Amino acid sequence: MAGIASIQHNLEVVLLNGIEFRHWRNGESARRFLRIHGNEETAHEALVRVLESQNGEGWSVTSKTRMVEVAGGKIDPNRMWSRVGAEKSLRANNAGWGAAELKKALDWLDGERPKALEAMLPPKGGLMIALHNNGPGYSVETEQPISQAVSLPRAGEPHEFFLATVRSDYEILAAGPYNAVLQSEAGGDDDGSLSRLCAARGVRYVNLEVAHGKVETQVEMVRWLLRALP
Repeated sequence: MAGIASIQHNLEVVLLNGIEFRHWRNGESARRFLRIHGNEETAHEALVRVLESQNGEGWSVTSKTRMVEVAGGKIDPNRMWSRVGAEKSLRANNAGWGAAELKKALDWLDGERPKALEAMLPPKGGLMIALHNNGPGYSVETEQPISQAVSLPRAGEPHEFFLATVRSDYEILAAGPYNAVLQSEAGGDDDGSLSRLCAARGVRYVNLEVAHGKVETQVEMVRWLLRALP
């Protein structure tokens, strides 16, 4: 097991899509861990604690806010993985921009996105685990209408759930003790999220959602996930 000292020793800071991330590398593994929203501190703490004892690579945005600066404007970093999604986020967060500023930023992101994905996504057959935290306005009930399958053994705890993009992973999760949804096919409008991109590419991706502040629950769930999935 690597331990926290080894994690700190292997820490580097990198730029992907112009956004600063802390990057840890622990041993050899086809598993990747991601915390992409800077205001989700519970997810960051859970990621670090899990990597104390797990091989893999972890990425955690250094920003303390949900929105980040990209190409001179603000964007949600989990809405930049398609041009359509990035345009929606840039329009919503940069009210003073005209067509020229918007096109310049979108063209720049189109050039940077492939390099970021090459760095972050797991090798073929590997697993990407994204750690998120949510508040009262979002839960598994939000995802149900655009999901292909749903398992709710803990329906009374809607803020804690897994979202998988590959059916074989979902079936394992659905047989477990936690809520889970399957989104292997794009549903609804293109929001530019990483889960949607992974579903389209057939990448094994699991999003682990837990309410803000429930770090013990998030650590418990991600460790169960690592034991359950191949």
